[in-house]
Amino acid sequence: MGARLRVLVSAGAAEGHAFPALALSRALAQRGHEPLLELAERWREPVGALGARFTPASEYIAFPGVAPPTASGPTLIDAARSLVRVIEEFRPHVVVGDLGTPAPALAGELAGVRSATLIPTVYPIQGAGLPLFPIGFVAPRTPLGSWMWRAVEPALRGLRPTTQWLRRVPDLLNASRAELGLAPLRSDTPITTYGAISEGLALVATFPELEYPRTWPAGVHVTGPMRFELPYPGIELPAGEDPLILIASSTGQDLAHDLVRDAIGALEGEPVRVAATLNRRGEVWSGRVPPNAIVVDWFSYRQLMPKAALVITTGGHGTVARALADGVPVLVCPVGADTAENGARVTWAGAGLMLPPRLLGASTLRRAVRRLLADPRFARQAGEIGARGEREDGAARGAELVERYASGATDPAPR
Repeated sequence: MGARLRVLVSAGAAEGHAFPALALSRALAQRGHEPLLELAERWREPVGALGARFTPASEYIAFPGVAPPTASGPTLIDAARSLVRVIEEFRPHVVVGDLGTPAPALAGELAGVRSATLIPTVYPIQGAGLPLFPIGFVAPRTPLGSWMWRAVEPALRGLRPTTQWLRRVPDLLNASRAELGLAPLRSDTPITTYGAISEGLALVATFPELEYPRTWPAGVHVTGPMRFELPYPGIELPAGEDPLILIASSTGQDLAHDLVRDAIGALEGEPVRVAATLNRRGEVWSGRVPPNAIVVDWFSYRQLMPKAALVITTGGHGTVARALADGVPVLVCPVGADTAENGARVTWAGAGLMLPPRLLGASTLRRAVRRLLADPRFARQAGEIGARGEREDGAARGAELVERYASGATDPAPR
């Protein structure tokens, strides 16, 4: 560890993406550095508890007139210019921006400060010989399978829901860059549906076991998950000694709580105990609750994950990574975005199963649960992944890489 660094860490106003940013900032503070977090207002108090500085983030429209075309309010350009003023006052050595908010990288470039990207999920760039991202196909395990994906990928590319949008993003970004007085992106710059990824440093906060084998760009590092959790009161579980199953839906998808309703109904009468969360939305469950289940607004993952035999989830990366960190197998019932991709990665790693929407029903869900509980290989593989997480702290690794990046050092062996 070298000189004390000032680091601006931003996840914008994204709810779930705040946790890796908080974990990285905590690790930086523990190493003697000074982080400033740009997050939604609700995170002001937790940031203060870390001993870090806080600046509020606002929602903005990345590309006005695109989606939805009639939306009004602050734009990406407004957000970038606002952050430039923060940067000029704070004078950070590095700006670390979450994958989902392109404003920090633009602001850093405008201010002449090195920028890094924090990726709170699996690496979202299509790899040669790998299935289309993020449709959710499991990667091949043989050279022949890789060759087949290379052969069919051009023909299937148009079927990917994000293909048309990905083609537009570079032009939209370059239009914003031009208005800010920045040069266009190079044609080989890695682009996601949200924007560009830093070629200097990208921190992929997932387990290496969830990443398909590929040739990694020089600036990309798979650090392991960056975990952070706020204290939360304990809950009383259903009585008995039957295996505990947690149901954790998505904070951004499944707003009608379909997974909670379907899963507790399917598991009624099974020799299991069920605890389901509504994801801290301040709601009271009005549906039926079987005798072997409870439904609460929220529960502490730290309290319950180590006690669980299985986690059923829509496939948000944070929930998947938290379950695996505690050695718990996962049943993914994807609902959109990258959840099917996360389900495919869990399946490929041997730490769980995926139940696609077209197959989801009471009987199929029960069969999947019974299989996951009966076959010890799933729990064993999840335990091996969790053991890595105990040995290797993703946030600490990320903080170390930020230090190296700030000093101008490069790492020729990304992992």
